[in-house]
Amino acid sequence: MTTEATPISVRSAEEMLPQPFRVTEIRRETPDTMTLALEPTSGPGIEYAPGQFTMVYVFGVGEVPISIAGGQEGKLMHTVRAVGAVTRAICALGPGDIVGIRGPYGTSWPITEADGRDLVIAAGGIGLAPLRSTVQYALNHRDRFGYVSLIYGTRSPGELLYEDELREWRSRFEIEVEVTVDRAADGWYGDVGLVTNLLPRIFYDPEKTTAMVCGPEIMMKVVARELGSRRVGFDDVYVSLERNMKCAIGFCGHCQYGPDFVCKDGPVVPYSQVRNRMRVAEV
Repeated sequence: MTTEATPISVRSAEEMLPQPFRVTEIRRETPDTMTLALEPTSGPGIEYAPGQFTMVYVFGVGEVPISIAGGQEGKLMHTVRAVGAVTRAICALGPGDIVGIRGPYGTSWPITEADGRDLVIAAGGIGLAPLRSTVQYALNHRDRFGYVSLIYGTRSPGELLYEDELREWRSRFEIEVEVTVDRAADGWYGDVGLVTNLLPRIFYDPEKTTAMVCGPEIMMKVVARELGSRRVGFDDVYVSLERNMKCAIGFCGHCQYGPDFVCKDGPVVPYSQVRNRMRVAEV
């Protein structure tokens, strides 16, 4: 007896086909983290919403999901930390090299739904990358929001991303920017401690605040709990999940998280949706 395999739909097959993008610029953020500017070799490129991700394919090596850190008119920016074979290959690219891009995929930060509300943007480590375009959107549409605040923490001053932009954002006085590190170093005169230590400094109305949080899972849980203790509803706190996404269209099951697939149902979700799951190790 033979069984007939279910054919992949045309739409799904097209979604799996990478579009060639050329590296136009590469900037070192930290010793192991690079930001790449990419443009399509032909065609319109990719339009995205803040918080979405693409699958970045290095020919002959493999592909990985990378959050979109910015870009416009079909162009993209990706900030990548070298932690495995594919990401090391991406960080070794130079101007003129070609990569494959699939996407964009996933849910986005609720930036348009937050019109008229205060914004609290909290990032830890490389978690600032998925939030970078949200900060830019808020500044470019400043009249749509109440108070806008960014709190950001890294392990050390040498791991800060987008230092020039952080200074520029702070200088505009349209957004409150607070930065901290776990361990100080020579020449560091800023704050030392947890990101949550910065929450009492910023102003927001808990009744009309939307919070967007991205970073290590423990950091997101602590920030969400602290915001909850300050009367911000968990339905209004959004987190970005990081899971082992392989296909990005819900076929392979690698990123299943309870009943959800991060690639389709995330990566951005209300904390209320995953609060109980995030309490359980190894889920």
